[in-house]
Amino acid sequence: MSAPVVDHRSPDPEAAELIALVREIGRRELEPQVNEAEAEHRFPRETFRNLGRAGLLGLPYSEEHGGGGLRQELYLQVVEELSRYWLAVGLGVSVHTLACHGLATFGTSEQQARWLPEMLGGEQLGAYCLSEPHAGSDAAALRTRAEAQPDGGHRLTGTKAWITHGGVADFYLVLARTGADGPKGISAFLVRSDDEGISAAPPERKMGARSSITAQVSFDGVRLPADRMIGGPGEGFGVAMSALACGRLGIAAGAVGVAQAALDVAVAYARERTAFGRSIADFQGVSFLLADAAAGIEAARQLYLYAARRKDDGLPFATEAAMAKLIATDTCMRVTTDMVQVLGGAGYVEDHPVERYMREAKMLQIVEGTNQIQRLVIGRELIQG
Repeated sequence: MSAPVVDHRSPDPEAAELIALVREIGRRELEPQVNEAEAEHRFPRETFRNLGRAGLLGLPYSEEHGGGGLRQELYLQVVEELSRYWLAVGLGVSVHTLACHGLATFGTSEQQARWLPEMLGGEQLGAYCLSEPHAGSDAAALRTRAEAQPDGGHRLTGTKAWITHGGVADFYLVLARTGADGPKGISAFLVRSDDEGISAAPPERKMGARSSITAQVSFDGVRLPADRMIGGPGEGFGVAMSALACGRLGIAAGAVGVAQAALDVAVAYARERTAFGRSIADFQGVSFLLADAAAGIEAARQLYLYAARRKDDGLPFATEAAMAKLIATDTCMRVTTDMVQVLGGAGYVEDHPVERYMREAKMLQIVEGTNQIQRLVIGRELIQG
């Protein structure tokens, strides 16, 4: 039987303490610096160290290896709360968790004992390397190659694109071709930032989440020992898709956080702003926008929590994760657009954060599988049964 829904309004004692900690960090550390960091495109590396020291960078993984041992349902609520204060931080926690997934799920016990503690311990930050300049949605067409070496290791050559934390990460989960074309020729590798032959291009200049580093990462004959392969030869595509299912839930939670932040600003503004001698919140044209936003946000929240509970219960959840990512990010785009409308001219200028939320929402419809890809995943499951 699934665990009862735990959210930020009626948490159990464990959740209450954790969410209270996250909110305190949000108010004390994230909120005061987000506007300046976004304007300056400044990556908050020290903030991630502080989150790590607070135990927030390894929440869904085993306590045996330094993680928090939390169920997915509660971990995702942390991502939502962080994203509510600063999307780049909530997104960064989700991406780090994604980068750890391969080793935590498919690594041998020896590999996990050797590397997971430092990856989950808080000082290191990870990146996930699947997309390439010519292979985004068509991930199975990747060309980065890992050539087998006589000593059992591999030599990694190629370029990855759109990599969150590219150039600032301490380790990378890299998907590379070790065999024939197609998904069965792909393997997964753990690459460390101090391995010789890694370089990063200048960060992309993005519409939103500007403080989150996104860059191409190149691997020029990087030598990898035999124990750096995660899973067996040719099993990398399965590693990648398993990680992405979890990552899509992180994006869904982040989208709900951004949408909730936009609604909070709009409600406060509508209560205070007057027109024709009344608060604009009293006008149906405004109150209906707020009501639709609140209903959509709650529906998206419950969908990602439902998918998370399926994962926690050991049930298939990839299709539900695709649904959650699709609905939450489309909802976020609609809500943030409407909340700019509620603020009117004030919503279009940087004096209020809703214009930033709107720019961030568009990114969330694209990352970790565009919403068109999510529809393909859902449709394929319906047709194939």
